[in-house]
Amino acid sequence: MLDSMRNTLLDRWWRQIRHLGGPNPPANARPASGRTAGFGERAARLDASPADLEFPRATRATALDRLPDAPHGTPFPSTGPHGHRQRMRERFLERGPDGLADYELLEMLLFLAFKQGDTKPLAKALINRYGSFANVIAAPADDLARLRGLGPHAVTAIKLVQAAAVRSARAELLDRPVLNTWDRLMDYLTAVLAREKVEQFRVLFLDTRNRLLADEALARGTVNHTPVYPREVVKRALELHATALILVHNHPSGDPTPSQDDIYTTKDVQAAATALGIALHDHIIVGNGKWFSFRKTDMLD
Repeated sequence: MLDSMRNTLLDRWWRQIRHLGGPNPPANARPASGRTAGFGERAARLDASPADLEFPRATRATALDRLPDAPHGTPFPSTGPHGHRQRMRERFLERGPDGLADYELLEMLLFLAFKQGDTKPLAKALINRYGSFANVIAAPADDLARLRGLGPHAVTAIKLVQAAAVRSARAELLDRPVLNTWDRLMDYLTAVLAREKVEQFRVLFLDTRNRLLADEALARGTVNHTPVYPREVVKRALELHATALILVHNHPSGDPTPSQDDIYTTKDVQAAATALGIALHDHIIVGNGKWFSFRKTDMLD
């Protein structure tokens, strides 16, 4: 009789455990092979959901996941990264941004998009994919949107950081003679153009005191060519009542050395502007961490 009762209780206990573990729980559950175990290792899969970057779906629905946190006073009150986000915020406020690695800054930025969960694997995967924190921030929104691990909230947060950086740098130029704030000008142009994947031709329109009236992108091209029409540049200058110009474009290759086409375009725009009393102060080519100035190399008449 006692043996029969014991066997019945054991059988019922075993069925309950199997029920908690879900149908056919894997016996050897382990992290997915695509998981990023370290910063220098292969990136986590960016075609999966943020939760899938840690463990596959089959291993997340286990008995341990369904058990509530243990009461306080036990060795491990929580089986998750308890208080991790709060500790990150406190460290940021105490030490400043220099106290965090690039992936940690990106991890915290992703807090804005994901209200819970571990964003560290996703942050490391993004940096592995694009090469650096700065490249992630500058990545095209449509490129980021194609990554299933992000979603619209994360893409918006990332691009807001880039927009804030560009506007902050631009604010340093306003109401000041641009030619007297060269370092600020280069900071601004670098933020706008240094990591663009295709050529972009911009014009800085200046007033009589060389203050910035407008910065406009007049043309976008391919990885190594942008069609520029001098008449369009001059027409826009007249509409804005600009008296001076600075031409700017980028070389996605990272080498700002001017091509022969760049030299011809500069001369054509200068001739058209001069005919209408508009000065061409410079043509600046932006590379990756480098720049070239026609004025500073005496290539303008």
